[in-house]
This record gives sequence, C-alpha cells and structure tokens, in this order.
Amino acid sequence: MVILKTVSELAVMREGGKIASGALELAGTLCKSGVTTGYISNKVREYIEKRNARPSFLGYNGFKGSACISVNDEVIHGIPGKRMLADGDIVSVDIGAFYKGYHADNAYTFKIGSVSSQAEHLIKITKKSLEAAINMAMMGYRLGDISNIVQSTVEREGYSAVQDYVGHGIGRKLHESPEIPNFGKAGKGIRLVRGMTLAIEPMINAGKHDIYVDRDGWTVKTKDGSLSAHFEHTVAITDNGPAILTINN
Repeated sequence: MVILKTVSELAVMREGGKIASGALELAGTLCKSGVTTGYISNKVREYIEKRNARPSFLGYNGFKGSACISVNDEVIHGIPGKRMLADGDIVSVDIGAFYKGYHADNAYTFKIGSVSSQAEHLIKITKKSLEAAINMAMMGYRLGDISNIVQSTVEREGYSAVQDYVGHGIGRKLHESPEIPNFGKAGKGIRLVRGMTLAIEPMINAGKHDIYVDRDGWTVKTKDGSLSAHFEHTVAITDNGPAILTINN
C-alpha cells in the first residue's frame, strides 16, 4: 500500500532531507585519496546525530555503517571500513537520515582526483538520468514513466540499469511501496498522486546489468567488473510538480 503524506509530514521530511543532504555534502568533502571509508562513515554519523537525527542505515538489518560507500565496480551497499580511497576511484555514497519519525535518503557518486574518461561520462549520464526521472515525478504521470526515462537515458549511451535492485517509497519506513525500477515501459504502472514520496535512485553500470553480492553478504558488485555509479534523491509529488526533499538549503 502506498502511504500518502500530508503537508505537515512533508515539512518534517524536508527537514530530515536537509540533514541527509548535508551529511552527503560532508562525505563529498572527505572523499579524498588516503581517506578510509570507515572514517567517512564515522563523520557522517557525527554530523547526523548532532542534528538530533540518526543514520537510517546504521543497524538496518545488521548493517554496520552509517553510510553505504561503494567503490568502482561496487554498485551499492558497500560496508565502510579500512579501505583507503585512491586517485582514480569513483565512490558512490548513499546516506539516509531518520528525523522525527521519518526517513530521507540520497546518494551521489564522487570522483577521487583524476578519473578515466569513461568514469567521467558514466557519472555524468547517471546523474542526467536521475534529473530526467525527477522531471517525470508529476501528478498524473505513471511510475513506468520514471522507470523508462532512466533506462532510455542510459542505454542510449551504451550503459545498463541494474535490474535486481530498485528505488522505493519512503516515509516512516525506509522502504515503503511502491518499488521504482530503473527500467520499464512508459505509461505503465500506478499513477502518481499528490503526497507520494519516492526515493528515486538510478544504479547504472558501464557494462552489463548483471550483479552479484560479495562474500560479506552486503556489497553488490558488477558481474563483469565494470564501473558503476549511483545517484538518488527523495522526491515528493505535489500540486506544483516534483519537490526534491533532500536539498540542504
């Protein structure tokens, strides 16, 4: 069941979204050669907790970090730890904040120093696909319109949308209905209505869409070893069009 949010609930989610967004911005400043993923996660936790919120992912189904930090061929759910970032890496950081009973979720892929032209382009197109998807988050449109624009945007460039993991509704629970695939047919799926809150998150591989879960039970990697990028915003469907809740301003 899709849970619609009231104006007052959206206001709370927007405040939580600012916290999640601010934490993601902080993580971006820390993504440098020689910095460990565990250090970044710890700083994210400090930032969120100082604002009377808590990291959405910490302890979620046993996850041990306050951010998912996925490097190069890691798609999502990378466990922060002793891994040290290096020049040329691309790093997808996914952060959620739970504030006054509601979650907000966002992600961004950062570049460490000088990266390859392929990495640059993959990041550019993945971000572009999220922007295109948000533009489809309009009252009266259908869920498939969001899914299809992501798929068509990335496949046009020779990339692949991950199919085994999807975006999701969000609110009092981190994962609510509906699921939001990054592939599908335009004009299909449920109709978008006022009060829906969606975590739209293209996960895009430079190679094929096939993935596998590493031995740690969490980290999702591309099966062919290709690079992967991940961008995400929490978005509300409103009378005035899509409202991005994960913006720190």
